[in-house]
Amino acid sequence: MAVRSFWKGYLKLSLVTCPVAMAPATTENEKVRFHTLNRKTQNRIVSRYVDSVNGKPVDEDDEVKGYERGENEYVMLEDEELDAVALDSTRMIDIEMFVPRDSIEWIWFDTPHYLTPDAAVGEEAYCVIRDAMVATGMVGVSRLVMYRRERAVMLEPRGRGIVLWTLRFGDEVRDEQDYFGDIGTQSVEPKLMTLVEKLIDKRKKPWEPSMVADPVQQKLLDIIASKKKGRKRPAKARAEEEAAPGNVISIMDALRKSISQETKTRR
Repeated sequence: MAVRSFWKGYLKLSLVTCPVAMAPATTENEKVRFHTLNRKTQNRIVSRYVDSVNGKPVDEDDEVKGYERGENEYVMLEDEELDAVALDSTRMIDIEMFVPRDSIEWIWFDTPHYLTPDAAVGEEAYCVIRDAMVATGMVGVSRLVMYRRERAVMLEPRGRGIVLWTLRFGDEVRDEQDYFGDIGTQSVEPKLMTLVEKLIDKRKKPWEPSMVADPVQQKLLDIIASKKKGRKRPAKARAEEEAAPGNVISIMDALRKSISQETKTRR
């Protein structure tokens, strides 16, 4: 079932404009969620903001955003001041440039959304932009105000539609050289490469969504279903963590044993 769109506006390329709608491509609605209750009354517990110094509850009208500029020193910003920085890109996705799809690395991708035509009259323009990106191997880059911040977004053709990815801000992505720069660069022994490639080949499978299923979620649902029927499930003892190997063994021997075990398992 299609999800109701949460944003409507226009997709624009130069003088070509078409109405579009956007819906999130992912959902967390199926997650098991809990409320915090009062054990004695079984009533929900309500959270309230309190003053960190005097401990008294704060009225909603007295709540204000503050930017810390020093210890216990803040610059206060009113809602009107925050709203004033909203830009013109709240309802217009104006494609400013096109870049090769493979030039944007995965680490910049944030949240995916499905972008669809919002009226039959604009469908032709939508399809022309989509098909032109497919033909040229390009993706569109634009800006859009979402979640109270202007964000860079990438438009990528996918099947009959377009996926809009919000992109991470520049200061959110850390330099990989800070983490990978000191890792050894020596060449790997060819025999080891051959054994690892064999191991990969034996574990090769076609992708399917069940590979990323959440086993903890299902166990929680089983417990909830059991409690609904009035049965109490005994708490399962936590499995002991597997001890780290204490002896250093040959990588070559370990790979050969691994391949041997994989072969026996398949048989």
